[in-house]
Amino acid sequence: MLREKKTQIIDQLTDKLSRSTIVIATSYQGLSAKEMTGLRRALADIAVGYQVVKNTLTRFAAQRAGKEQVMSIINGPTALVFGYNDAVEAAKVLNQYIKSTGVAVQIKGALLAERTLTSDEVMALANLPPREIVISQLIAQLQAMMRSLHNVLSFPLYSLGNILQARIQNLTE
Repeated sequence: MLREKKTQIIDQLTDKLSRSTIVIATSYQGLSAKEMTGLRRALADIAVGYQVVKNTLTRFAAQRAGKEQVMSIINGPTALVFGYNDAVEAAKVLNQYIKSTGVAVQIKGALLAERTLTSDEVMALANLPPREIVISQLIAQLQAMMRSLHNVLSFPLYSLGNILQARIQNLTE
């Protein structure tokens, strides 16, 4: 490979690494060109990139982008999934594609922000419920706590009202 071409690839990888919220390392050996194209299209539908990388060039790009941790998940022939928006969505689409087509792609690990994830953690991330459901569950929990607090604070006043009402009835009799 020419030096200019390598420099250009390193610059592209640096840009992708610095912009990505999640980087998922996968194996790609055993994939046909048709399967690779199908995977790329499935990921492109949600604005996620999939690129076969050279480990040495990736190491240089990771150092430039300040994401040296990505090298801990890269070993052997590797392709990287670059998720730019929702990290969970990128993991979900990759997992669903692997399950639905049965392609020979194995998830090696991921880099989520500054934390490296194992393949099991990536699968757990992919199995999370949608964001809207998680938010609604959080709101329901907060509302339940507020209701409990309301009951605890209002019970003494309610009891005081009952005592005063009973005293009024005693005085009127």
